[in-house]
Amino acid sequence: MNRLVIRGARLLGAHAADLLVEDGIITDVGSVSAPADAEVLDADGLVALPGLVDLHVHLREPGREDAETIATGSAAAAAGGFTAVFAMANTSPVTDTAEAAERVLDLGRACGLTEVVPVGAVTKGLEGAELAELGLMARSRARVRVFSDDGHCVHDARIMRRALEYVKPFGGVISQHAQDPRLAGREACCHEGEVSGRLGLPGWPGIAEESIVARDVMLARHTGSRVHVAHVSTAGTVEVIRWAKAQGIDVTAEVTPHHLALTTDLLLGYDPVYKVNPPLRPTEDVEALRAGLADGTIDAVATDHAPHARHDKEHAFVDAAFGMLGLETALSVVSEVMVRPGLLGWADVARVMSSAPARIGGLAHQGRELAIGSPAHITLVDPDREVTVDAAASRSRSRNNPWHGHTLRGAVLATVHRGRVTHDVRNDAGTRRELTNATTSGADL
Repeated sequence: MNRLVIRGARLLGAHAADLLVEDGIITDVGSVSAPADAEVLDADGLVALPGLVDLHVHLREPGREDAETIATGSAAAAAGGFTAVFAMANTSPVTDTAEAAERVLDLGRACGLTEVVPVGAVTKGLEGAELAELGLMARSRARVRVFSDDGHCVHDARIMRRALEYVKPFGGVISQHAQDPRLAGREACCHEGEVSGRLGLPGWPGIAEESIVARDVMLARHTGSRVHVAHVSTAGTVEVIRWAKAQGIDVTAEVTPHHLALTTDLLLGYDPVYKVNPPLRPTEDVEALRAGLADGTIDAVATDHAPHARHDKEHAFVDAAFGMLGLETALSVVSEVMVRPGLLGWADVARVMSSAPARIGGLAHQGRELAIGSPAHITLVDPDREVTVDAAASRSRSRNNPWHGHTLRGAVLATVHRGRVTHDVRNDAGTRRELTNATTSGADL
C-alpha cells in the first residue's frame, strides 16, 4: 500500500489539518499519526486545494511536437498544480475521431503526471461544414464529453444547433470559440480601438465575440442543451452571460488568467508574445471580467495554454502565431489579481479552478472536497511566496511566456495526483529528475 501524509495544511485556506492518503484515496482528515512507511509532506502554513482542473489547453501532439508534447505539457501542468487538463482538438491530425481521442488519452496515461482529457472537434477537420464523429468519440474509451473547434468559431448557426442537439442525450457540452469571421477575420489581431488605429493593426471588435455568444445562448435555450463560452474577453459578453443565466439557460463560461490581468496597451511595443486570440482588451473589459468571475457569472478560470515554437512566434506582430503559455503561472496570476485585492477567497479559487471546471467537463472524480473517500488530487499553495517568472525554467517545450520577469505572489509548492507527488518545488532537483524521466518516456511512445 502506498501511503502519503500531508501535514498541517490549511484546507481551502481555513483550518489546518493533516491528510492521510492510501492508494490514491484520502482515508483520514484531522490529526493523523503517520504510518512508518508513509511519505510525509510538511505543509505547515500552506493552503490545500483540490487539484486544479484546466478546461482549455493546447498540447500540440500529434503534429507539432516541436512546440509541445503531451509529456512536456503534462509536466508544465503538474508544476502549475493541475491534476487534470482538457486537450483541445486542433492538432494535426485533428481530434475528430474516436481513434484520435483514444490516442491522446493513452499518451496522457503513459505520462501519469496529470489526467489528460481529450476534447473532440465539433466539425470534421475544424472546417465548420460537417459534424465530426461526436457519438463515436463519446462512446469510445476516451468518453469525450467536451467538444470544441477552438481556434475556429462554429459560425454556421445550423451546424451549431445540430451539435447542441447531438450532445444533449449523453450530457455533452459544446465549447465555443466566439469569433464571427465576418466581423473579425483571420487577420484581426488587436482590440479594435484607439491602440489598433495608432499601431495600424487589424481590429478585432468586441461585438465579434458578443454577437456569437448571444446567438449561442439562444440556441442553447431552444435545444435545451449546454453551451460553454471559451476565453471570455469583453464586458459585453459578461452582460450576455449574466442575462442568459438569469433566464435559466444552461450556459457556462471561462476566463483566462491573461485576460484577467493584461490590457491592450501592452501591444504598443509590438511584442508578439502578447498576440493572443481573442486579443487583450482595455481596462474596462478587464475590470468587468474580474467582477464577473467574482460574482459567479463566469464559472471557471482556464489557461488557453498555447505553446509555440520560436520560428512561429518570433515574427512581426501581424505574422506571429496567436497564443501564450499559462499552465505554470495560472494560480499565481489568479492569486495576484483576484485573491490579494479581496475579490476571491481560497475557497472561491477552489471553485473556479477545480470544482466548477471538473463539473463542466464531466469529471466526477476531480474537484472533490478534501474529505475522507475523495480521490487524492491535491494542490498545495504558499499564498505569501513571491515568484519571479523565468521563461527559460519552464517545463513547457516553448518559451512564449508573457509573465517572464514579472514577480507574482502566491505559488504552487506541491501537486499530488492520484496520491502521488508529481511536483514538489522544495525538492525541485529530485522532482525535475522524475519529471524528466517521465516526459522522456512519454515522448518516446
